[in-house]
Amino acid sequence: MLLPPSETKREGGDDTRPFDLGALSFPELTSERVAVIAAARSVSSDDESARYALRLGPRSVGERLRNLSLEGAPTLPAVERYTGVLYDPLDASSAPPAVREWWQRHVIVQSAMFGPIAAGDPIPAYRLSHDARLGNLRLGSVWPGSTARALGSRGVDGVVLDLRSEGYRALGPVSGSVRLRVVSEGTDGRRRALNHWNKTAKGRLVSALGRAQIEPGSMSDLADWARTVGIGLDRTSDGWDLVAETLEPATV
Repeated sequence: MLLPPSETKREGGDDTRPFDLGALSFPELTSERVAVIAAARSVSSDDESARYALRLGPRSVGERLRNLSLEGAPTLPAVERYTGVLYDPLDASSAPPAVREWWQRHVIVQSAMFGPIAAGDPIPAYRLSHDARLGNLRLGSVWPGSTARALGSRGVDGVVLDLRSEGYRALGPVSGSVRLRVVSEGTDGRRRALNHWNKTAKGRLVSALGRAQIEPGSMSDLADWARTVGIGLDRTSDGWDLVAETLEPATV
């Protein structure tokens, strides 16, 4: 499963495990990571440049300081660092070890700062979005090709669910992946695409899969399993729908 990161991040972390690029998955991306971190640090040097480059408002401009002290900063697993409507349903900090291990093997987050990382990779708090302006360095030039090569080298078998937003999907296009359209179904039977709340539905799906520990070989297998736990996952003429209203908290 390919996930986007979150703009909101939990502060602090484990001081005994300071940030180390060598601890991240896909070590072949180290040179790209070093370049992006350096560019992010440069534009974060003062409030004025950070507001423009990182698209920060008056209340969030202080987050630029995160980018100035990444080296040696305390870390948290990625699924704990990110917060918000997609990640909160995972309740990662209290998830059993087996679930966290499953996420580490099966969930990849497309970070603007670090490129693709595994769910359990230890990362610091930072501030960088897919649309950041980093001077002469363009994230759209750095990440797509290198991400495709890195993910291709992993040799993924079975289903690849792409749950990323359009901006982060552009940073790492993956051929053959399956995109889910998150919809709600009205009393008239018509389905309508969701916007903000589609992230909650995706988070609940990731949570349910991790806790079930399943490894479907096809989308049909995944849909069959989903039906048994009350998750609506339906084939359409042009893809797959995830029906948000059938994702009850008790199933995850």
